[in-house]
Amino acid sequence: MALEHADVLRAAHLARLGLDEGEADRYLDDLGRILEMVDQLQSLDTDGVEPLAHPLDATQRLRADEVTEGDQRETFQRCAPAVENGLYLVPRVVE
Repeated sequence: MALEHADVLRAAHLARLGLDEGEADRYLDDLGRILEMVDQLQSLDTDGVEPLAHPLDATQRLRADEVTEGDQRETFQRCAPAVENGLYLVPRVVE
């Protein structure tokens, strides 16, 4: 896929990036090389290749689901500016 200078500027505009002409030229070359690599990858035969989420066949060790800290709500709410019925009171943001 061939990119043009206008394509880079359009993508930058959509991404809300401010690029000058020199930066756009540099990105045009970089993006062109990336798209060439994607084209090479798409030309590979992947029939019979199973997708994988991780290259290593390992299982995640999980810790036991145990409470390690006590309830500290009273401690934290003592330093809060406003609390009522165990809830933090905050100023209204949306009218």
